[in-house]
Amino acid sequence: MTRLIRVELLKLRTVRMTWGLLATAAGLTALFSVLEANFSGGTSKVASLSTAAGLNSVITGGIWALVLAAVMGVAVSSGEFRHSTATLTYLATPRRGRVLAAKTVAAAAFGVVYGLVGYLIALGVGLGFIFGRGYHVPVGDATLVRYGLGHLVAAALMAAIGAALGSLIRSQLAAVIGVFAWTIVIESLLGALFNDVQPYLPYTAATTLAGSQLGGAAFGPAHGAASTATALPFAGATALLAGLALVLAVVSARTTVARDVT
Repeated sequence: MTRLIRVELLKLRTVRMTWGLLATAAGLTALFSVLEANFSGGTSKVASLSTAAGLNSVITGGIWALVLAAVMGVAVSSGEFRHSTATLTYLATPRRGRVLAAKTVAAAAFGVVYGLVGYLIALGVGLGFIFGRGYHVPVGDATLVRYGLGHLVAAALMAAIGAALGSLIRSQLAAVIGVFAWTIVIESLLGALFNDVQPYLPYTAATTLAGSQLGGAAFGPAHGAASTATALPFAGATALLAGLALVLAVVSARTTVARDVT
């Protein structure tokens, strides 16, 4: 198993898509964090950076790393079918479930890198604007560490979910579209229509794990909408995402992974 994980990590390190998605995540994080910080305070809807809510809105820019970590996870597994290398992979390792497990672990490991990069960029932008405007940092070191740890855990689990989803669907294009459709459109609609289920939606749980307020990282109607629900605690959000990754992996291992490769 260790050898399989090393092989998958080597694949990820040597494929340009991995670094291209990371660069995209870094660029989007920087862009949206700067926009949030620039328009904070005054008549803007974004709270002043002298408040915890203001800094939180800037750090929320790091959620792009979570979304693209999931896309990276999809590419890890579905890429085998897209490039017709799955046959050789399964001939070398007939126990296909071990291959899926190795891909999931490798994706999660690289997901940590995505989460770290996203958080450092968002935090750096936030602190830069805070110090530039002569404010004091409105939250303590322990809270910043918790946000950072949340980014790492959330990105790792989103990547693991993506890897399981990619094996389940097989079509890379369909799986990638599914990731963006779910995070940008479907969860926003569900979160706006059904407040009580909002904390249990996987993308929303990942963003609250990373320090965003409930709905603060949503796209569309759920963004900033009034909600009577409460975000899941750190352990609860972690368990939800880990459970989803496990369920998708088990279903994938018993269905599409076991099918003949065409």
